[in-house]
Amino acid sequence: MSESQKNTWRSKMHEVIYEADTPLGKWFDIFLLVAIVASVAVVMLESIKSFRADHAELLFRLEWAFTIFFSIEYIARIICVGKPFRYIFSFMGLVDLLSILPTYIGLFVTGTQSLLVIRTIRLLRIFRIFKIARYLSEAQTLMKALKASRPKITVFMGAVISLVIIMGTFMYMIEGDAHGFTSIPKSVYWAIVTLTTVGYGDIAPQTPLGQTLASMIMIMGYAIIAVPTGIVSVELSNVQQDKKITTRVCAECSQEGHDDDAVHCKYCGAKL
Repeated sequence: MSESQKNTWRSKMHEVIYEADTPLGKWFDIFLLVAIVASVAVVMLESIKSFRADHAELLFRLEWAFTIFFSIEYIARIICVGKPFRYIFSFMGLVDLLSILPTYIGLFVTGTQSLLVIRTIRLLRIFRIFKIARYLSEAQTLMKALKASRPKITVFMGAVISLVIIMGTFMYMIEGDAHGFTSIPKSVYWAIVTLTTVGYGDIAPQTPLGQTLASMIMIMGYAIIAVPTGIVSVELSNVQQDKKITTRVCAECSQEGHDDDAVHCKYCGAKL
């Protein structure tokens, strides 16, 4: 096979596997999603003891059929992309790998089959399949807003962690072993549960001073919930999405999110 024929073959395979702009690409991704949902359903059914006892052989065969199919698909993705390691070590590349490993590991170690539910993460590809440009655009906007919010969210999380450590230490000093606050880490755990308004109820202050402090933490929890929401909301309002985003994927670096009028990849410069 000549180099030009090889490139044409890889280009066509890349178009089908990675993109949803062609009928074949769309049908491939739809079939892939159906297989993912079916394989997750098999894993869930296998966790039911009575069903597993009656249909063990069928479940075993189905699981291996799905694993072989996903293995072939994973290898095909590596073959047709220009820079295989960019795909292998990308988020979706690692998810694709982790979705097939448990079955092979299960040949040597028992109890790994339940990890196959990680395949549900691959359902994220549904946004590419149906070419819902509005959702793709909103996803890009949200990602930009989250990245812009990262420094503020980091500072906020640092403040919250400091707060629960301080409050947990105070509660440990106030309540002590007699009321279940046997250590500072356990008291910090209680402070986290209380501040996030979860309230398991496994530990509760008994003294008036401890209950007063707990009330303050609960009220503070409701106020704190609004902070990250406000930070992200402000960044969302600052992000402007001017151009339409397509489902095209760069054949070299496997990056998505290109503008509809783009000729070259904005990440590596390769021609689209």
